[in-house]
Amino acid sequence: MATTSADVPALPPRVSTIFEAPSLAAGLAASLAVLGVISIWPSAVVLYGMWVTDPLKSIGMLVPLVSLAIILLNWKTLSWRFDGSWWGLALLLATAAAVRFREQSVLVLILSPRWSMYFPPHSLVAFCYVAGAVLLFGGWPLLRASRFAVLLIWLVNPVPHVFNVYVDLPLQRISAHVARAFAIALHQKLTPDQMRLMFTPEFGMFIAPGCNGIRGAVTMGMIALIVGHLYRFRWRAHTSFVLGAVLLGYVFNFVRLCTLVLYYIVALKITWLQNRAEMGDYLIGGALFLAAVGLLFYIVRRVEEEPAMIDQELPRRVSRPDVESSLRLPVWRKAGLRLAAMAAFVALAGGRLAHGKLSKGATPPAPETVAAAAVFPERVGDYVRSRMWPEQVLNGPVIYEWADYQPAKRDQTPAHDDSPHIAVGISPVLGSHDTSICHSARGEDPVWHGELRTATAAGQESFSSSFFNNGATQYLEVTTVCNARGCGEYTSGDAHFGLIYSRPAPVEAFSRDPQRPIPVMLKVETLNTAMPADLARAELTQAMRNFLVGVDLPRMTRGYRR
Repeated sequence: MATTSADVPALPPRVSTIFEAPSLAAGLAASLAVLGVISIWPSAVVLYGMWVTDPLKSIGMLVPLVSLAIILLNWKTLSWRFDGSWWGLALLLATAAAVRFREQSVLVLILSPRWSMYFPPHSLVAFCYVAGAVLLFGGWPLLRASRFAVLLIWLVNPVPHVFNVYVDLPLQRISAHVARAFAIALHQKLTPDQMRLMFTPEFGMFIAPGCNGIRGAVTMGMIALIVGHLYRFRWRAHTSFVLGAVLLGYVFNFVRLCTLVLYYIVALKITWLQNRAEMGDYLIGGALFLAAVGLLFYIVRRVEEEPAMIDQELPRRVSRPDVESSLRLPVWRKAGLRLAAMAAFVALAGGRLAHGKLSKGATPPAPETVAAAAVFPERVGDYVRSRMWPEQVLNGPVIYEWADYQPAKRDQTPAHDDSPHIAVGISPVLGSHDTSICHSARGEDPVWHGELRTATAAGQESFSSSFFNNGATQYLEVTTVCNARGCGEYTSGDAHFGLIYSRPAPVEAFSRDPQRPIPVMLKVETLNTAMPADLARAELTQAMRNFLVGVDLPRMTRGYRR
């Protein structure tokens, strides 16, 4: 029997609640999720600083926006259904606790001498937060539909440090070699410096790390990754598309370098162009990038014509009756409870963040104020202080306050300058920090790494110890972190694989107004680079032990913890 429109049951009347319009409820949920970023505020600040200071990683700032847009599109396909799971809230709480714990402790995972990272890494924090928010509101259906967008969050740090060490610098040399070979093929006489192409003593180009094409390759790869998902490429086609886009970025960079060589040759005859070489580089690079993007979308159109490369199965839309049934009272209560829980989570995190900001003061102390607060005693055991100095970022805060100590004579005056000096550094601004990350970022490999446990004026304490030889000096560097329960930094494993960690007081890690963990660094060096490394390390370690036996680090750092 045929049915008419009159046989279709009428939809229930509209009610004056936000849950009657699921898109508005979803908008409220998305807004709360964005505000909830304050629960992982330290990681968010680090990521933002990385995006605005490192051009290579600046593309990462677009990842959260793209991920949010894709999640909302997928949620719209599911008709904004609230099928949330409380496991999402559990994951959000665990992520916020992990960030809080990281602020009070050191946990560095060493995978190789040049590859070490803090745990949890900021990419993992962002991934867990987004996954938790999606799971809380949309549940497993939305998480499955948005798995690409959630996994995309890993790319908030698009180029890990290990990539810089093993790929970025070698590519710089390759790019310089290509540009030099092209210039020589055009019969240009160049200086011997492999990284500089000097066409005259005053006019030339330097192949900097930014010239190796990695920025363009990362950007092209990111565009291909997102576009391939939006056009529903099958995984084989998608993988090939992304790899081809990365390769295209490198190829166009080599074209850019060769074109720039031609520009410099022309500028030798037209001197007006010589002072505008940097702008010329920007124009050449921009034009080639637009051409590469155009070629990329031409490939997309060609791939669309091949049905075997496109996933033809569209996401299932939820019908209107299903939507109406999902808005009955029990589901309203489920959605309302989750929105209320997220609002409470945001309020708690926001209150904690505001309390922390107010307790630290509205403005940071001036460098001279911080320097005056340094507590370096005149005498430490058999050593006397010879000088003090600040280590300051250009136009920024004092990162470390340093004091130099050297052995004293019987009359308590400094000994001769050949005696081993001990430098002690205390940071007035950094939180939990280990210098192995800094050395790794500079490509400096320790000759030896391990734990130094020695007696101090405050008792037995542990230090993370590293021995280096930079060709000019051999030096031993030991670090520790001082908190409410004392000082200590521990090492498990060796320089090729292991952990560096501290043991924070649990009360401080989760208290409302915790004391700041204070990183401490001590250095001792010798200029005798001909001395065998084992012997030099033994002598410097003994000098460090002799100094530490008279040092009370908890007392020395007490004034910095607030």
